[in-house]
Amino acid sequence: MRELIVAGAGPVGLSAALAARSQGLPALVLEARDHRARRPGSRAIFVHRATLELLDRISPGLGGEVASRGLVWDTRRTLWAGREVYARAYRAPAAGAPFTSLPQTVVEDLLRRACEAAGVEFGWADPVREVAVAEDGVRLVTASGAAHEARHVIAADGARSVVRERLGIALAGTASATEFVVVDVADGPSPLPAERVFHYRHPAVGGRNVLLVPFRGGWRVDVQCRPGDDAQGFAASAADWLPDVLPGIRRPRPVWSSVYRFQQRVAERFTDPFHRVLLAGEAAHLLPPFGARGMNSGIADAVEAARAVRARGASPAAPGDPVAGYAVARRAAAERNVRAAGAALDHLAAPRLRQRWTQRAAATAAPLWPRAARWLDSAPYGPRLRQVRY
Repeated sequence: MRELIVAGAGPVGLSAALAARSQGLPALVLEARDHRARRPGSRAIFVHRATLELLDRISPGLGGEVASRGLVWDTRRTLWAGREVYARAYRAPAAGAPFTSLPQTVVEDLLRRACEAAGVEFGWADPVREVAVAEDGVRLVTASGAAHEARHVIAADGARSVVRERLGIALAGTASATEFVVVDVADGPSPLPAERVFHYRHPAVGGRNVLLVPFRGGWRVDVQCRPGDDAQGFAASAADWLPDVLPGIRRPRPVWSSVYRFQQRVAERFTDPFHRVLLAGEAAHLLPPFGARGMNSGIADAVEAARAVRARGASPAAPGDPVAGYAVARRAAAERNVRAAGAALDHLAAPRLRQRWTQRAAATAAPLWPRAARWLDSAPYGPRLRQVRY
């Protein structure tokens, strides 16, 4: 019987396997996709400093490599109806990147390479179909009919987690009524300045809120739809409205688009009654892109899950179950992230008249009152990392 199997080869599953290897545990990763398959779109593009540090901890030099492959934007701006109300430029850090912005696929490629170098085993194109948990371990059966047994399983098989579903663990929470359209735009011959820009009531798209975030190789354009909007149609017509949103790029070229809602869901439990399966990443919680909590919190889950498995195996008779401790601590972190995401959505949607008045008053006062300007700039993303630990 193996000590550990990881379900899922996304950034969370790969991080879990790599963290296990860094502690001397062998790891097998089972993945539904073929090893040559590529995910569409940039997806999670923002990697926080804390995540870069975690990656360096489980594979020395990996965090630095991820940082070097990404982009560090040095300016943030916020506009109200086309008028700038906040701007801040940052000096280059003396040492270490404060964050990095790059497509999730690049992060996955680097993680996979590190896993292969560390001796992680892979089972590609063979998704988990059945899960049986007992007091002494877990039995997984894949689509090919292969059976795998392990003392522990880290379930990082995504939002539609088969492992979570087979365990009968529900996701509790809500999804926003508001829809968002996200579009990836390729860099033009003369790239725009690397600045994160948020528009309240952008005049070029009918007064909708728009977030522009650069990443290595392109731009993420995120538009908040209004009630009654045809979000799919709005995404399909991106080539028509992008020139007004990204005027510095001649003929902006959309390369991927999608429609999403703010998901704020957390698994009711992060482990089974025998504490043999540990849920991590989107198998455990669904969070919106604003605030960049999804992948970052998932990688934190992964590292802690591997640590808990190692601690339980090293001292099985020690008081206190590390897996149970993992489940409590990481579920609490997910709940904090959900509350932070809820605060961000409430600000963006501004469903109450008083909120809309407050935002308009802050925009009017911003040129003379820096505190109002800072609030307008920061509120769309919810509490900062230093306030909500991932």
